[in-house]
Amino acid sequence: MHSLAPDDAERSALRTAVITEYMPYARYVAGRYGVRGQAAEDFLQSAYVGLVKAVDHFDPGFGTGFLTFATPTILGELKRYFRDTTWAVHVPRRIQELSSELRDATETLSQDLNRAPTVQELAVLLAADPGEVADAIGATGLHAVGSLDVPAATEDGSGSSPVDLMGADDRGIQNVIDRETLRPLLATLSAREKEILLMRFFRSMTQTEIGKELGVSQMQVSRLLTGILGRLRTHAGGDV
Repeated sequence: MHSLAPDDAERSALRTAVITEYMPYARYVAGRYGVRGQAAEDFLQSAYVGLVKAVDHFDPGFGTGFLTFATPTILGELKRYFRDTTWAVHVPRRIQELSSELRDATETLSQDLNRAPTVQELAVLLAADPGEVADAIGATGLHAVGSLDVPAATEDGSGSSPVDLMGADDRGIQNVIDRETLRPLLATLSAREKEILLMRFFRSMTQTEIGKELGVSQMQVSRLLTGILGRLRTHAGGDV
């Protein structure tokens, strides 16, 4: 086939025959990744694309067997498929590549060690940084994401959607924190200082009204309030 002209009918027939002969091998390589569901057919087609490229570019003069040349070509197409189409979120290419290699590496080490391998052991086998391997393990679940609007499955077929079940920030939590922070600080104030705060913030009295109650001017009340609040803020770390 390699020696025939591109438009030679015999070459076309040989090309079809070789591709057909090795399609089971392409299916075997794709099957090692365990892709299931709707993506399985597209994944298999990528393996076939790699096989066709291998058939078209293989040169017997290189001195290597066809499968030696075809296998990395098919794997390259499969990795490209993973990189370009199967990730629901952006994942760095290096992590994508490690994620695709994890399955075989995990199976190999599990058989050798008779237990699940550690991240460090996987990193040694894959010649990768342990942090990258950990990221790759975490990325294996990012090929698909669930919708927050799809009702959660229940025995009777009904249920709330995940978005309805998600928690939210409780605005009252900060009030609790503020109160507990202020409680010991307020205890250090004098009786007069406590009375000023009570009149200003709990009775909603103006500074002028407080001044009349205490027999001092509005300016004095202002200075007293500024001093009291300043000390409270300083001791509370500036958050109150």
